[in-house]
Amino acid sequence: MRRVLDVLVVSLIALTPAFRAQTPTVTKTKVLASGVSTQSAPQPNKQPEDCRCEAQVLPEALAIVNGVRITRQDIEKATNEAVSQLQRSVIDARKRELDLQINSKLLAIEARKRGISATKLLELEVVAKVKQPTEADAQLFYDQNKQRIQGEFNDARQDILRYLRDQREAAAAKTFAEGLRSAIDTRVLIQDAPPLSKTDSDRVLAIVNGERITSGHIEDSLRPLIFNVQEQVYKLRRDELDLSINDLLLTQEAQKRKITTTVLLDTEIKPKAVTEADASTFYEQNKERVSGDFTQVKESIVSYLKQIEIRNSEKALLDKLRTAAAIQTFLLAPEPPVLSITTADQPSLGSASAPVTIIEFTDYQCPSCAYTQPTLERLVKEYGDRVRLVVRDFPLDQHADAFKAAEAAEAAREQGKYWEYVEILLRNQAALNLAKLKDYASELHLDRVRFDQALESGKFAEMVQRDVEEGTRLGIDSTPAVFINGRRVSEKSYDALKANIEAALKALPVNGSRQSVRRGL
Repeated sequence: MRRVLDVLVVSLIALTPAFRAQTPTVTKTKVLASGVSTQSAPQPNKQPEDCRCEAQVLPEALAIVNGVRITRQDIEKATNEAVSQLQRSVIDARKRELDLQINSKLLAIEARKRGISATKLLELEVVAKVKQPTEADAQLFYDQNKQRIQGEFNDARQDILRYLRDQREAAAAKTFAEGLRSAIDTRVLIQDAPPLSKTDSDRVLAIVNGERITSGHIEDSLRPLIFNVQEQVYKLRRDELDLSINDLLLTQEAQKRKITTTVLLDTEIKPKAVTEADASTFYEQNKERVSGDFTQVKESIVSYLKQIEIRNSEKALLDKLRTAAAIQTFLLAPEPPVLSITTADQPSLGSASAPVTIIEFTDYQCPSCAYTQPTLERLVKEYGDRVRLVVRDFPLDQHADAFKAAEAAEAAREQGKYWEYVEILLRNQAALNLAKLKDYASELHLDRVRFDQALESGKFAEMVQRDVEEGTRLGIDSTPAVFINGRRVSEKSYDALKANIEAALKALPVNGSRQSVRRGL
């Protein structure tokens, strides 16, 4: 079922936001009269396009250190290439998003016409018609690409088979999409069009069977991707700005002492000596991750620990200089967008009227999810009726048992035992095969006939699939993904989450209502 969705959002001549963010391209989409897109070669000597995705108009001065300015030109040489590549990914995503939305509408129209779900339609027209790759196909692929594949054939076999199946499904999906475009009235009015202004959202880009796709539809869909790019651009610039501040502080201190920066560093950098006992302690604490016995790796460990001590000494010097300096910075972090996330018919803890809602997209085979879950539940308990926790599923492809585990959790919820069942899943992440999922139901004294039937029939597969689809729309590519009143939070420690909850409570209107998360009403 998960792969069926991937075929829809990736293969139908489009890329998901999370994938697009990591896969910039230099091709230009050209739309034929039929509405089916083809790819033409890059245009030579073309001026860089404006992605219209900057979080901040950069000021001329990004920092002032003891009265000395660090300008944007000072950091652009080191960051411009990486920044341009990231922003190019937004341009390319915008060009592809129209195709994605056209194909999604065509799929929904055809599914309604046949009286089935879009997922079922894809199963019938794509998955069922794809010839599954054989062992011989996988072996041939391995032999042809051996130099680019790590490990022996048996190690890579499953990944190769999966890759070949995905390629065949992609080709079948493309053919199916082209057929739908030919059969259903599809008109592309404007292609490759960035928003001209913030008020440009009503501009119609395409019409599919009378349904309009506007610039606003495209930009709303790309909001998670654009924020992700803004965040990465900010980090690149911030890191380079920090280096520039450090360099300037060292230069100023050296000038003050009338010595060179090299002499300053030689004088002030006094790393702690690393002994054989330190190396032995490190080895014992990390034995499972170190190849070889202590005598074989001792010198490497000593060298590694020496580098750490040098960095610690450098940091201590820079912290001292920063404390004594007058530093102003003007580079602003991007503000996370408030996203609309459905919470209807999802497992939850806390009051449905709570002014703050935490939404967690989780994977029951993910160790980080198991670590974070008790923290989230603790916060709901501490805040009482002011905070509510809603859980949605986002099983990752690399976790083979996660999707079925999510179905099992829904089957347990049907019998009123969701939270108890999830606790067992998170304690047993290495044992989530079908037999074990059923055993855990017995531990909770669930109706096994009812539970097993739900699990074997895939009764809740489409419900899990909807969560995956929503998560993909939100740009999620890892778990746990946590949103507080519609804003995604990056750090999931207790203190960080509590700080975000407090900020959300302070941001509420006087009447305490919340506007950022819809409950699917």
